[in-house]
Amino acid sequence: MIPGNRMLMVVLLCQVLLGGSSHASLIPETGKKKVAEIQGHAGGRRSGQSHELLRDFEATLLQMFGLRRRPQPSKSAVIPDYMRDLYRLQSGEEEEEEQTHSVGLEYPERPASRANTVRSFHHEEHLENIPGTSENSAFRFLFNLSSIPENEVVSSAELRLFREQVNQGPDWEQGFHRINIYEVMKPPAEVVPGHLITRLLDTRLVHHNVTRWETFDVSPAVLRWTREKQPNYGLAIEVTHLHQTRTHQGQHVRISRSLPQGSGDWAQLRPLLVTFGHDGRGHALTRRQRAKRSPKHHPQRARKKNKNCRRHSLYVDFSDVGWNDWIVAPPGYQAFYCHGDCPFPLADHLNSTNHAIVQTLVNSVNSSIPKACCVPTELSAISMLYLDEYDKVVLKNYQEMVVEGCGCR
Repeated sequence: MIPGNRMLMVVLLCQVLLGGSSHASLIPETGKKKVAEIQGHAGGRRSGQSHELLRDFEATLLQMFGLRRRPQPSKSAVIPDYMRDLYRLQSGEEEEEEQTHSVGLEYPERPASRANTVRSFHHEEHLENIPGTSENSAFRFLFNLSSIPENEVVSSAELRLFREQVNQGPDWEQGFHRINIYEVMKPPAEVVPGHLITRLLDTRLVHHNVTRWETFDVSPAVLRWTREKQPNYGLAIEVTHLHQTRTHQGQHVRISRSLPQGSGDWAQLRPLLVTFGHDGRGHALTRRQRAKRSPKHHPQRARKKNKNCRRHSLYVDFSDVGWNDWIVAPPGYQAFYCHGDCPFPLADHLNSTNHAIVQTLVNSVNSSIPKACCVPTELSAISMLYLDEYDKVVLKNYQEMVVEGCGCR
C-alpha cells in the first residue's frame, strides 16, 4: 500500500472509531470510551486487542508526521506571524493585505525550493550583553536546534530581526546604523572577559526611518552546527551607529526585551531563527497560486444513475480526532476518496490501464477473475503548520494526502 493511501486509511479509521474532542492524547478519551462500550460485551480479550489497535494507530500517525511522541503544546507556546504568513503563501490561501504589509513578507523562493520543511526557533532567553566600545551595543543569542531530526538535512538558515522607525530631526545622516551578525566560535568562559571570538556572517547598513523586518543569512553557522556537528555557541548581534552622536543608539532594533522600544509585542517581535531543510521524503516546497479556501463540503449535482468509478468528497476535520491543539493550520482539508464500479467495457473517462482493460475483459467471461478496482491515480501534497514535541513551530509538506484523480486499475 502506498504511503498516501495508508495515511488516508489511518485518518479515516481514527475518525470513524474515535470521534471525540478530548485533547488529552492523540487518541481522544471519548473515542476510547466509545470503543470500550461497543466491545464491552465481547470480553476482555477483544477489548485488549482493540486498545492495542488504537496504540498502533497512534504510533503509525506519529511516524508519518515524523514525531517521536504526541505534541502537548504549553500555554506559553508562540506561533510567529512569519510562519503563519509563510503557510498562507505556501498553501495558496488568500491572506489579508494588512497582515502581509505588517511583516513585509516576501516568499523565500530560493531556500524553499530545496526544502520540504521550515522550522522556527526563538532564542532561549540566555541574553548576554557584550561590553564593547562606546559606539556599539552587542548581544549574544543561543538557539537550541536539537529538535531538528537527524535525517533532516538543513540547506539554509536565516535570522530575522525587527526594527522600528525612530522619529528624529531633519539630519538624515545621523539615522544610519550598521547591523552585524557574527557566529560565536568559542564559549565566553574560554576567552578574556568582555570579549568574544567571532566570525562575521552577514552585515547590513540601514536607516531608522522605516519599520520592517531584516533578514540575515546565517547558513554557514547553522550548517556547521547541524551537518558538521560543531559546538553551538550562539550568534552575536551588533548594532553600530555610524554617527558619533549616540541619540537613539540601537533602540530601533528589537534584540532585547529590556530595551525601551515602544509597546510592541516582544513575543512576536523578538529575533527569529528560521531553518530550511529536507528529510528526503517527497518534493520540495513550491508556492501555489492563491485560491479561496475550499469549503468543507462541495455540493455536486446528483448522480443517482452514475455508479461508475469517480472521486467523492471527504473532508477530514482535525478537531474531530483531537489534533487541533497542536496542528495550527489547516483546521482540516478535502482528502477525497475513490469509489464506484469498473464496468465492461471500460470507458476512456475511467482512466484505465491496459492491464485493467484486459482484466475486465477476462472477468466478463470468467467471474472467478475479479474486476478492476476504483483507486486513486493521482495524489497531491498539502502543507501543514504545527507545533512539535518541543513547542517549535514547523511548516512541512506532506505528500500524497489529497486525491486528485480516480481510475480503474
